[in-house]
Amino acid sequence: MDWLIGLYYRLHNGVFGTLRHVDWLAPLALRLYLVPVFWMAGMQKIAGMDNTIEWFANEDWGLGLPFPALLAHLAAYTEAIGALLLLVGLATRWVALPLMVTMLVAAWTVHWQNGWAAIADSGAEDIAVRLGTARDLLREHGNYSWLTEHGNLVVLNNGIEFAATYFAMLLALLFMGGGRFVSADYYLSRLYPGSGTSRTKLLD
Repeated sequence: MDWLIGLYYRLHNGVFGTLRHVDWLAPLALRLYLVPVFWMAGMQKIAGMDNTIEWFANEDWGLGLPFPALLAHLAAYTEAIGALLLLVGLATRWVALPLMVTMLVAAWTVHWQNGWAAIADSGAEDIAVRLGTARDLLREHGNYSWLTEHGNLVVLNNGIEFAATYFAMLLALLFMGGGRFVSADYYLSRLYPGSGTSRTKLLD
């Protein structure tokens, strides 16, 4: 048994030990994935700020949050500025925190009551009936081929799936930082080493 465990670890270390040379790829990929997500979300809120504030405030069809003007501006600019900081890898760990808060708020206030899935399961009977009815109506009264040219019809369930996924990605960045070689944090830690290794590790 010992030889088998030893073989496993030799193989493990031989294969995965080499990955440390490209460990910067993972945080870079996470950052670049999240940049357009938060940039578009933030800019849409900023461009329609009056509507955003109204949505934050309204208890009937909106979120019904207190201090809607303050929270709308905080959410919008946190997302937009956060996207820019993620793009260059500056203050990556710090910016991950408020973005994680926005994802928690979004999950709780907007998506929680809809369950997990962002897109409803088209194989479920009630969803299949709705999609079938929609297809029939579009084939009869609309240009179905044109409408579905870039993708099939789906039912938006609007669950917490995307918010939870983005939260998990930000959580990973909180622990990993912006990544070696590909973030402003990395080079700042080299230019201003401060108190030494402990500070450098915080910025990597």
